Amino acid sequence: MRKTQLKGALILLLTAFIWGSSFVAQSIGMEKIDAFTYNGVRTLMGAAALLPFVLITLRKKAKLRTPEARTALKKSVKRTLLSGAALGLVLCAASNFQQFAFYDSTSGKIAFITALYMLFVPVLGLFLGKRVHILTWGCILLGGVGLWFLSVPANGPGNVNRGDILALVCAVLYAVQILMVERFVEDCDPVALSFIQFLVSGAISCVLMFIFETPRLADINAAILPLLYSGLLSCGVAYTLQIVGQKYTESTLASLIMCMESVFGVLSSAVVLGQFPNSRELLGCALMLTAIVAAQLVGKRPAVSD
Repeated sequence: MRKTQLKGALILLLTAFIWGSSFVAQSIGMEKIDAFTYNGVRTLMGAAALLPFVLITLRKKAKLRTPEARTALKKSVKRTLLSGAALGLVLCAASNFQQFAFYDSTSGKIAFITALYMLFVPVLGLFLGKRVHILTWGCILLGGVGLWFLSVPANGPGNVNRGDILALVCAVLYAVQILMVERFVEDCDPVALSFIQFLVSGAISCVLMFIFETPRLADINAAILPLLYSGLLSCGVAYTLQIVGQKYTESTLASLIMCMESVFGVLSSAVVLGQFPNSRELLGCALMLTAIVAAQLVGKRPAVSD
């Protein structure tokens, strides 16, 4: 059991690294194209990257000869389609709320507010009857303090603007998505589930792109490298790793690990863009790492309800 939990934690840590480093690609890409265009193209890229694996899996399962096996396959496909579509709707809303937040707020504040999903997961989980260990709550609060030092400047967050509100909505939606993944992955193939959610999210974003924006092929080509990184790695690989990793990790702990994307975002910005963290940001990184290690040590001790 401990080896399985460690496997899930490592998978989710890799997920957080890919997401964090993709903030650099996202920042560069948004200089060329608008929000719906960026999300629509990159999520469809993610779906395209997963399509061969989905087809190979379906081809193997289609060779099953018994009527019972074929009936089970049809039910599994139906469940995956419905679950993936629901995830796609939530993912589309969350990613676009976050993308539009960049028009009115700074990347540091958006990263902090978005990462609040780690606090919303256990709060929303209480409405589903989930129980959380009291020490895990302490780890979550410590992680929140670390995120504050990491993302909010010493002079305070300032006045709340439209971008901050959009990022807060995004954080709630990502918390919902994490809880939905935990529920759906029990009965669905993880890769197929991820493929459907990207296909639905990308299709909706592209429709909105043509309605509200004026996409140009030349602009998309100019942003192709950031789009490839965000699409193939952040979407095609990282979101699939999230689904696989959550198979072995409880949702509250999973959200805590995945919020490490903020730490990796700072490190990636330093390496690629030359934006080195100050002492306050380094303190935030240290607090978050401490919170994650402590949460791992808590493990599966008896939980308490709030």
